Amino acid sequence: MRQIEFDPALCNAVYLPLLQDDTRTQIVFGGGSSGKSYFLGQRTVLDTLQGRNYLILRNVARTLRGSVWNEVTKAITTMGLGDWFLVGKSDMTITALNNGAQIMFAGLDDVEKIKSITPANGVLTDIWVEEATEIDKDDYKQLEKRLRGLSKHKKRITLSFNPVYKEHWIYKEFFGGWADNDTHKTGDGLAILKTTYKDNRFLTPDDIERIESEGDEYYRNVYTLGNWGILGDVIFKNWRVEDLSEFTKTADRLYYGLDFGFSSDPAAGVKVHYERAKRRIYILDELHEKGLTNNALADALKPFTGAHYITCDSSEPKSIAELKQYGVRALPAVKGPDSVMHGVQWLQGHEIIVDVKCQNMRNELQLYQWRKDRDGNSMRVPEDKNNHCLTGDTLVETETGQVPIRELVGKTGMVKCYDLKQSVPTVGRFFDCRMTRDEADIYEIETEDMRIIRCTGDHLILTRRGWVEAAQLTAQDEIVDIGGAP
Repeated sequence: MRQIEFDPALCNAVYLPLLQDDTRTQIVFGGGSSGKSYFLGQRTVLDTLQGRNYLILRNVARTLRGSVWNEVTKAITTMGLGDWFLVGKSDMTITALNNGAQIMFAGLDDVEKIKSITPANGVLTDIWVEEATEIDKDDYKQLEKRLRGLSKHKKRITLSFNPVYKEHWIYKEFFGGWADNDTHKTGDGLAILKTTYKDNRFLTPDDIERIESEGDEYYRNVYTLGNWGILGDVIFKNWRVEDLSEFTKTADRLYYGLDFGFSSDPAAGVKVHYERAKRRIYILDELHEKGLTNNALADALKPFTGAHYITCDSSEPKSIAELKQYGVRALPAVKGPDSVMHGVQWLQGHEIIVDVKCQNMRNELQLYQWRKDRDGNSMRVPEDKNNHCLTGDTLVETETGQVPIRELVGKTGMVKCYDLKQSVPTVGRFFDCRMTRDEADIYEIETEDMRIIRCTGDHLILTRRGWVEAAQLTAQDEIVDIGGAP
């Protein structure tokens, strides 16, 4: 094979000292578009040719291909090193042909793979955790223990990320005495490098203008300037994180929601289990992707939702129609006046439990804040940011799943309902389901779980105090069945 020729001009100059840095713990952080991930991809490639074995991690495995995998493979191509590596796309393992050293990829949600992953030659010398603010402190401690065994190379663990808020464990663990104007720190086995877009000479003028135009104070401080943020008036404090992998296997009251996005905003889907009696919401899974056409979004949604309906942002009827054409059981959300504020208040009245793998939901709950006026005072109006995973609506519970009531017209079947005499949930037969009469006054009833019931005023609703006409319901009524009286 030919001699390796590395051109330093391919890298941003601020990162070049890291090519020779053997410090045990390295932190590369800062603002968005600073080129840190791309450089670390370049360093990984060059290090592997020198015999270092890499394990590259993110919190969730499915995010690897669209991020660090792309950075490493792009680095191989741009540096003209394609004939030096065997790239295994299926198992996501890249092997250096000159020495057998490997670059391996895994998600922290794939515990068994992490336990068994071992380089073919030698020992693991490097761990690189991308978006390290997504992982917990316990995960970091366990990864540290993976760096063991004899090697001629000093072992390193590298954390790369955009800073979030000073309450984060990474800040508390590593950033004692750090000031916003600091750019680097070394000593005691720790090296920290902070960069911003100003360190990336490969940005276009349009890129720079977009970054510098950020008007939100928090985002400008964190993502433009690369500083650790201070959270203001956070909306949701009623949540916690748990491992719900076992709970998910038996969860049966499932609801799915979707907020559309494409370029700047992601398409965000959530899978939720709701326990009404305990006023508890379980966030079981999420979908969070940018740049998806509706066709590609449908392909992502079908394994995510299965045969369930998914309630979508009603502001995009064309997208909803296209999802239906592609085989997704998509429905528009029913929104009334102040629907966002009503949704926030309803969520605040519940306990929210988020699965450990739902990092985007965790991020949004951490960062979703009240809008502030020019003087910095809370306006009690939610910011239109960090809210893509928050949605809800309702359907009729049938034996075969949730079905919009309009699809039951002219049909018979069984629906989940309530046995008033025995005071227990049960199933009952429905038949002769009909459309409401023309020109009737329609009442819209919003339940505590954000379901919307639309019916005529004389429609009978089963409540804890008996059958009540819809027009006579009060806020104190507890609905147990939305069907008419037998």
